[in-house]
Amino acid sequence: MKVLLVVESMFGNTAAVAQAIAAGLRGASAEVELVAADHAPNPAGADLVLVGAPTHNLGLPTPKSREIAASQGAEVPACGVAEWLASLGRFDRRNVASFDTAVPSVFSGSAAKQIVQRARRLGATIVDRQSFRVAGSPPVLADGELARAEGWGRDLVAKASPVR
Repeated sequence: MKVLLVVESMFGNTAAVAQAIAAGLRGASAEVELVAADHAPNPAGADLVLVGAPTHNLGLPTPKSREIAASQGAEVPACGVAEWLASLGRFDRRNVASFDTAVPSVFSGSAAKQIVQRARRLGATIVDRQSFRVAGSPPVLADGELARAEGWGRDLVAKASPVR
């Protein structure tokens, strides 16, 4: 299985989760291409497109939220997942899963949910979505989240594999 893993990260937490997910995918024999959203290719040829971003202001990062993150010391990309998704044509029923990093709260929203909504509008088949917890300022991953991410990566291979 070929996986394109596209990630936007500013404080490093979402990138760390992506690395752990990639390790789980590879442990389940998937071939993984992990790329930053601002350098992401078209997903043609991927059996699974996995997209992750931090949750900002209830959803995907925007130019304004990236500016705020930069003022707090984050390394901010020129563009991110929202812009990458907007640049794509159709997914044509390609398998898509999403993840985010977010502060756990009923009011925190979810970048992963917005990724799913946008991918569905592009014709994707949604496989799964997951949120990984961060806390503090600057945010840090909660204990156990990297292990959970690696396990989720292993599980995704079975969820996204075609039935033979």
